[in-house]
Amino acid sequence: KRGRLSQQPSEVTLIGHFEGEKDLGEAARGVDRALAAQIKELIKSGEFAGKHQQLSLIHARTRAHTKRILMVGLGKRNDCSLEKIRQAMSKAAQQVRDLGVGSFCTPLIARGLRGISPAEMAQAMVEGIILGLYQFNVYKTEPRDSTRSIQEFTLLEEESRHLKEIQKGIHRGQILAEATNLARDLGNYPSNYVTPTRLAEMAQGMAGELGLECEVLEKPQMEALGMGAFLGVARGSQEPPKFIILKYQGKNGATRPIALVGKTITFDSGGISIKPSEKMEQMKYDMMGGATVMCAIKSVAQLRLPVNVVGFLPATENMPSGTAIKPGDVVKTLSGKTVEVINTDAEGRLILADALTYAIRYRPTVIVDVATLTGACTVALGHQAIGLLGNHRGLLDAVKRASQAAGERVWELPLWEEYYDQIKSDIADIKNVGGRGAGTITAAAFLSKFVGDYPWAHLDIASTAWADEGRPYTPRGVTGIGVRLLVRFLMDSKTHPLFKPLPVLKPDPLLSRSRNKGHG
Repeated sequence: KRGRLSQQPSEVTLIGHFEGEKDLGEAARGVDRALAAQIKELIKSGEFAGKHQQLSLIHARTRAHTKRILMVGLGKRNDCSLEKIRQAMSKAAQQVRDLGVGSFCTPLIARGLRGISPAEMAQAMVEGIILGLYQFNVYKTEPRDSTRSIQEFTLLEEESRHLKEIQKGIHRGQILAEATNLARDLGNYPSNYVTPTRLAEMAQGMAGELGLECEVLEKPQMEALGMGAFLGVARGSQEPPKFIILKYQGKNGATRPIALVGKTITFDSGGISIKPSEKMEQMKYDMMGGATVMCAIKSVAQLRLPVNVVGFLPATENMPSGTAIKPGDVVKTLSGKTVEVINTDAEGRLILADALTYAIRYRPTVIVDVATLTGACTVALGHQAIGLLGNHRGLLDAVKRASQAAGERVWELPLWEEYYDQIKSDIADIKNVGGRGAGTITAAAFLSKFVGDYPWAHLDIASTAWADEGRPYTPRGVTGIGVRLLVRFLMDSKTHPLFKPLPVLKPDPLLSRSRNKGHG
């Protein structure tokens, strides 16, 4: 809202400061006058240097409108970025929560940074605060200090000419952060709650709420279509598989959509090629590709972006049983290609093969898939970046730009012809693993066999979807990475030459006709 920081009643007033600078911003100077120069005293003492994410609390000695000032360091001005703003705001909001205070106020935290608009700054601040305050306490029954929460924060702006722009940034930041937190919830819930059936019900509920189209293909429909790879993975589980299709139409219906495909294994035991028991409980998050796609489409609908998007979520468990797929089995995919199953723990690429083939029937402009696909991605990149591969330079560059803006970094890996030799099979068209070397790349090489000539990008989030240690705005556990990246990519598609209107094609006659709004 419009107002002066020095006149705003508040339990805590948050003020950002750059490292090595003695002068205070205009808003901070007004507060400091009301505090009889307590902020300048703190900086002069050297106790607070303004280093990135440094925090220092001041209790007001005077009868100021605020009871406390929380100084947050922004680092060197020339090094400051939207990502560093998110991180700083996250740490500051967590500190306010730890004080047991339910509200705080702040101005735009780093006004005047070159190349960053007030709307972008406001969006980054809101994202940092909401993402940083995330907690998953659904199953905790005893009161804990960590369940304290902030009910409200106020962003103050003195100049009325910037209010609408800032409010737009706040709105966007809130939608994206809350969608990311929803994705975190979906991954943190145990697999006895988030089953394929419940995920389908959630998608249908979301569709009814937001005016999306939702279709859910059941096992008999998948059998009739010939989804042998997807159904092969599902064979070992008592939970029925669901193929969830979510459609958002923000442009003319004749405009071809962007296809988003998400791996949705609601629990991955490894199947017959069973995983070690250590950390197997984490495999409830193997559906984060699908959760990312679902929550990105929710954001797109809430933001009313002028794009057409279709999301595809092949949802199943991967379990061992007497009916489970076995190493050495051969499955026939929806595309007609045959796959020799060498390792049943390489199931994600099998369900994606059929989902990608089905997505092609919508004649999309581009296809982007998101998957917790390979442990090899962690070996290659650690936990710092998403693995990126694909077949179209313009699309890969567009994803990279979106990742930089969203603060969710990607790193491109090669997809050279030589890697395809590793997935050749002696008895089928291809096999589902290519050996120990280049595991992330050979998995992507496998997927590329099912996208035809369509521009396609693959995001392997296996190394980044789960955090064993908390980071500034990412708690331990499921991170929700990819939601903000996909939405930024879709926002940028409005102007990217890759997404210029393509010739309208007649619908594929093989597509199911049962299109019910909000219902499966």
